Amino acid sequence: MTIRKKLRRATKAFGEIANREKSLKERLQAVAHLMAGNFLGSIVGLAGFALTARALGPADYGVLALCFAFTRAVERLVSFQSWQPLIKFGAEAKEAGRDDDLRVILKFGLLLDVSAAIAGCLIAVLLVLFAAPLIGVSQETRGLVLMYCFVLPFQLSGMPTAVLRLFGRFTSLAYGQVISSMLRVLLCLLGYLAGAGLFAFALIWMAAQVLSSISLVVFSLVALRREGLLDGLATASLAQLRTRFPGLWKFAISANISLTIRASANELDTLLVGYLADPASAGLFHIAKRVGRLAQQAGVQVQTVLYPELARTWVAGARAEFRRAVFQTQWLLLALGIAMIGAFYVTIEPLLRWTAGPQFVGAAPLVIVQSIAVTMTLVGAVFRSALLAMGEEHKILSSVIVSVVGFYVTALIFIPQIGAMGANVAHIVMSTIWLASMYVAYRRHV
Repeated sequence: MTIRKKLRRATKAFGEIANREKSLKERLQAVAHLMAGNFLGSIVGLAGFALTARALGPADYGVLALCFAFTRAVERLVSFQSWQPLIKFGAEAKEAGRDDDLRVILKFGLLLDVSAAIAGCLIAVLLVLFAAPLIGVSQETRGLVLMYCFVLPFQLSGMPTAVLRLFGRFTSLAYGQVISSMLRVLLCLLGYLAGAGLFAFALIWMAAQVLSSISLVVFSLVALRREGLLDGLATASLAQLRTRFPGLWKFAISANISLTIRASANELDTLLVGYLADPASAGLFHIAKRVGRLAQQAGVQVQTVLYPELARTWVAGARAEFRRAVFQTQWLLLALGIAMIGAFYVTIEPLLRWTAGPQFVGAAPLVIVQSIAVTMTLVGAVFRSALLAMGEEHKILSSVIVSVVGFYVTALIFIPQIGAMGANVAHIVMSTIWLASMYVAYRRHV
């Protein structure tokens, strides 16, 4: 081998190492922004929940938690989660420089979001009016739950989320949520000092949710304007959508069904506890979810960075970079989850006593068990992003169906016997099945 060839090979290897380090550095910087914003938002948000819990007590807080859980469950089950196909097919159009196609796919996603938000509100209202007892809503709380349903028309998160992720506007994603959290805390503090009741705190929570959704839409429109894509977005033609994006509907429907089925377990669990146990148990369980899933929200932010990157690298055929990103992220999230379990084991009881109050200390064991399930979910989510990027959405769907069936069977058996802890046991069963099946599917494909 000549000296020139050796130098060329060495230069190439050095370039690959530099690009690898740059990619990891950029990913970690984006994750750091997102996690910082998420941490601030979560801490501020927990202060709002603590003030609400102290003002209302376990019973009324449980009622408010059921209102929140019901509307959130309807939103997650009805919304089309348009960000999934938008990121996959939008990344392809963006990499190829097809701005017209990018406008088309984004308009398609926005129309899906609007349709789903309106449908979700109508479905929620009909459920409360005609099936309240079946969904765990008592006659006394029906009016409050009905009022809370009107946050749903404002839940337009799919297209804005896809835009901010595709164009790397991670600071907007990171710190935008802090705005609504700070408003919620301010209003909750005023309500607490004024001795406000359940109705006033329901209005406060509704206002915070609506503001959060509006701010996300505004940030996405600003990002589109900076990219020169806002002009022409409204007039983009959706004709020949299937021709422009082969496999769009198949991917969108399959990915959405899998996320909806999984969301049914994550969003209906509080309602199940309230229905099979009592509202006070639902309140304790909701507190445990809010605290125990702090790390899961951080994991969501990591996926925010990872999924668009995996979609781009898979389209570009950079298989080694693809596998490296998956490997690095899974270990990062595993370490995060283990650290979270240890931290909660040491601090959760005094944390609950100082924040929500002594009445909520009973949620401490729930938080610890919840954090174990969250850790497994974090790692499994990495493989889910990889399979989505590879277009293997059918494998995700099959694994979700099996794991969610495991959740419901376990929940229906254990919640009547051990209350809220039964729901946490069910989450561990679901997360174990899901992580194992996701890992097997990824390894077989890669």
